[in-house]
Amino acid sequence: ISDCVYNYKLHEKDYSGQKAIYWEVKYPFPLSNRDYVYVRERKDLEVNGRKIWVVLAKSLAVSQCPEKAGVIRVKDYKQSLALESDGANGTKVFMNYFDNPGGKIPPWLVNWAAKSGVPAFLTDMQKACNNYVKYCKNKK
Repeated sequence: ISDCVYNYKLHEKDYSGQKAIYWEVKYPFPLSNRDYVYVRERKDLEVNGRKIWVVLAKSLAVSQCPEKAGVIRVKDYKQSLALESDGANGTKVFMNYFDNPGGKIPPWLVNWAAKSGVPAFLTDMQKACNNYVKYCKNKK
């Protein structure tokens, strides 16, 4: 996802023995930024000879990570992601995502997100996956 569209802060931290991720997403004016505190788990599975990678994430209330003034905490977030080879040169991605962003979001923006925002996100994700090998090479 382009940083021009979505600006964010993201870090993983240990909160009293529980590793959690803090993610602040900067929303465009006039909306308030949102932040998330969540745990994530990854499992590598083999089902009938197929390798499947599963990532599960859900929101977590952590007292050591207080809410910030002017930022709305997303308290209800769940994501399930499964990836497997397509048998050729690509990857099949299955994702189930839910969050309740809280606050007051205008109906026109909800409609835009459903019609344009989600498809644009999926296109950006596909581009990121297609460019991942190049990204890894440039990172070295």
